[in-house]
Amino acid sequence: MKSISTKTGDCGQTFLANGQRVAKDSLVIEAIGTLDELSSWLGLVIADLESNFAAQKKVLEQVQQDLYQLSAVIAQAPRIKFKKPALNRLEKQSELLQSMMKGNWHNKFLHPGGTKLAAQLDITRTVCRRCERLVFKYSQQETVPALVLQYLNRLSDYLYVLRCYINLDQKHSEKQFTSAK
Repeated sequence: MKSISTKTGDCGQTFLANGQRVAKDSLVIEAIGTLDELSSWLGLVIADLESNFAAQKKVLEQVQQDLYQLSAVIAQAPRIKFKKPALNRLEKQSELLQSMMKGNWHNKFLHPGGTKLAAQLDITRTVCRRCERLVFKYSQQETVPALVLQYLNRLSDYLYVLRCYINLDQKHSEKQFTSAK
């Protein structure tokens, strides 16, 4: 690519990886754009992670790579496959963090936020959920591998566990939702 500006999208259309031309407001482009937004939020979280979270930084950097592959799959890139080891890695990391947090944190509804980093992870998680909904909706029109939806679902779980872990590590007391009486 000689320039970032190709001018081929000036009339509201763009190309998928397979060469198909689609409207920029199509569902597939909305899903890909939301994956990009999710990766950008992850970039902000990564930038703010302190050195004591080096292992989680590596996990999130790998997630960004995974999201790039997911985007390629959704954009119908020829020969690009999303593979199960990515899902397994994510599940393993989530389980590891959960085992490090003792107690019953997982059976409470918690207010979003806490530390600044945890709040960023809450936003990232909600963008992930929106992305999952869009990809699911798109999967009703075109074939999307089930693994893609599974990965996005587990990613939002992981992001929630990570925000709980960070709040715990930073000794931030979680606020719980209480039922109205």
